[in-house]
Amino acid sequence: MTEAPAIDDSLAAHIAEHIDPSRPPRRDEVPRVEEVAHEPLPEDRFLDREISWLAFNERVLELAEDPLLPLLERVRFLAIFASNLDEFFMVRVAGLKRRIATGLAVTAASGLSPRQVLEAISERAHELQERHARVFADTVQPALAHEGITLVHWDELAEDEQDRLRKYFRRQIFPVLTPLAVDPAHPFPYISGLSLNLAVVVVNPGTGKEHFARVKVPPLLPRFIAVDAAGRPGTPAKAGVDGGPMSFVPIEEVIGHHLDQLFPGMTVQEHHTFRVTRNEDVEVEEDDAENLLQAMEKELLRRRFGPPVRLEIAGSITPRIRRLLARELGMAEDEVYELPAPLDLTGLNLVADLDRPDLHFARFVPTTPRQLAEVESATPTNVFEAIRRRDVLLHHPYDSFSTSVQTFLQQAAADPGVLAIKQTLYRTSGDSPIVDALIDAAQAGKQVLALVEIKARFDEQNNIEWARKLEQAGVHVVYGIVGLKTHCKLSLVVRQESDGLRRYCHIGTGNYNPKTARLYTDIGLLTCDPEIGQDLTRLFNQLSGYAPKSRFHRLLVAPRSVRTGLVARIDREAAAARDGKDAWIKIKVNSMVDEATIDALYRASQAGVQVDLVVRGICAVQPGRPGLSENIRVRSVLGRFLEHSRIFAFAHGEPVEGGAEGPEVYIGSADLMHRNLDRRVETLVRVLDPDHVATLIDLVDMSLDPNVAAWHLAADGSWSRRHLDDAGTALVDQQTMLIARHRQRRRTAVS
Repeated sequence: MTEAPAIDDSLAAHIAEHIDPSRPPRRDEVPRVEEVAHEPLPEDRFLDREISWLAFNERVLELAEDPLLPLLERVRFLAIFASNLDEFFMVRVAGLKRRIATGLAVTAASGLSPRQVLEAISERAHELQERHARVFADTVQPALAHEGITLVHWDELAEDEQDRLRKYFRRQIFPVLTPLAVDPAHPFPYISGLSLNLAVVVVNPGTGKEHFARVKVPPLLPRFIAVDAAGRPGTPAKAGVDGGPMSFVPIEEVIGHHLDQLFPGMTVQEHHTFRVTRNEDVEVEEDDAENLLQAMEKELLRRRFGPPVRLEIAGSITPRIRRLLARELGMAEDEVYELPAPLDLTGLNLVADLDRPDLHFARFVPTTPRQLAEVESATPTNVFEAIRRRDVLLHHPYDSFSTSVQTFLQQAAADPGVLAIKQTLYRTSGDSPIVDALIDAAQAGKQVLALVEIKARFDEQNNIEWARKLEQAGVHVVYGIVGLKTHCKLSLVVRQESDGLRRYCHIGTGNYNPKTARLYTDIGLLTCDPEIGQDLTRLFNQLSGYAPKSRFHRLLVAPRSVRTGLVARIDREAAAARDGKDAWIKIKVNSMVDEATIDALYRASQAGVQVDLVVRGICAVQPGRPGLSENIRVRSVLGRFLEHSRIFAFAHGEPVEGGAEGPEVYIGSADLMHRNLDRRVETLVRVLDPDHVATLIDLVDMSLDPNVAAWHLAADGSWSRRHLDDAGTALVDQQTMLIARHRQRRRTAVS
């Protein structure tokens, strides 16, 4: 197994070298502007990141509440909200609690103490979870019933339906159930994180004594059991295809009505559902880990036993059982969430998967990018030829991932002229054609390097398996630089051609995952530009070997130069505004919390720069605050696709060889967060093609168009959704508009 390379203080020294004012600038920087004396910025200038995240999830909930959206898509957003909140508690809340308990917590940039943040989270989370449950019970569930899709209780089923479910219980559920008693001989059982459970009270008729037991709902069985007309309860993947009525029963109700079979000779007195969320963040002290892969595997086992951070209980629970659960799990009152049944609405994905086209978004088929499609017509899928003609800018999911990036790597694996492939893998799919291509290439005798990030949160086990599979196939597998996650999205293909070696590159904003590429909006660049090829060669050498002094031409690389490079460009716009020039900054990211970058944007706004930010999730900026940020606007766009691309555009760029001074635009993997800028290897690449530059700027501008639906952020941290005009007519949905553009492009290409 290839070990992760160790590094010493050279990384810190290299960062120090990067910010040394006496050192001349490199090509991956910009000349420093003249220092300007600034008035101190107000101390209360940042919104709290945790509260901002909850506001993001509230925007997801607003989509579930929107009657203009297709019904089953609203069901999906309910499930997404629940899944998001689970992860928030497992990671952010758990981490905050751990830091408070160990005395390591510090006052947040927002000025809130750790306990104030925790109290604010608890208050907002209780409000949002109750609202989430009400939306399902009062709005979405009745709408589903109107469409013939009903979630019913056991007592509402017809006798023949109950008979079928009794048979299903005996065949499919009963054999995998394990009742766990609690008494002096049986301590209170361990409750695994995110599992759904029944708290059961039984009475011994002979003695009249009560006993408590826990029954875990098997997680691999359907959360909601569909009962079809043929009498075959099961998963609803193909149910309702003809628009006919469908009924679903929560699995815990089926179990609850058969508890007598689990406790024969006992009387079941009461039962209630509950669910526990645990700390499931993974921490590996890499400096002490002789083998990172084995250390991660051990940590994943420990994750299952993290301390609980949230207890969800059904509203029907009796006070004594509530007290018992809270006491045994060590939960404070504000950590208990009493909600209407059913709990765990992440299971609604089963209902959202119903084959009812009339209740979903209209079907969308990605198109092959025009440059690749043009080559296809002459020489099928000759990606290398297309890239040699001109850089290819990709916008997924509108541009097909399978006919662009996937084809690029598959063709590289099969091409006898290709000598080497180097690839980063942060997250990929379970049946990854990308991994298969790398294995094929290695088996064909090519030099293949895969940098697998086994610390990708919640994908750790999947990536460990891929790492072992790749190693067994002869791929050189490495895990990057100790202390840093490798989050950049890079592919490098070295090809022997008639005029020598040529390097083909892909740099993207999203993972090499064909499944999420159909759901996430991401930008990618396919290029054979020699400078980018040289940059990627140097970066891969740094990641797999020892090259801490590498310098780059067209890349900004974290933790060395992303923050400093962006701040320098922001300062340059501020200087241009002070000189009376038309200065602007346009940024699209998933999250923005880095204080140094935000402060630079505040000062740019004060200098007169128009700053436009499109932020999907967390945003600590206070826009429109008098004297601080009058020139900053913040928008957020959510929809059928997850906005995931990162674009950084500045009005004034350094001239490029053979070109005039103009906008400078970067795309890449980095969000404006501490973890991205300080603890990850991230890359941003400058895009030079004028058409591509205009396209990327247009994408950001589209989100800011007053005729396009978006959320607007106010200085106090509140978001307002603007999706209707003054007459109540729906504003344009940006993603729908982009789908229409790409469909038109396909029709134009065909004609």
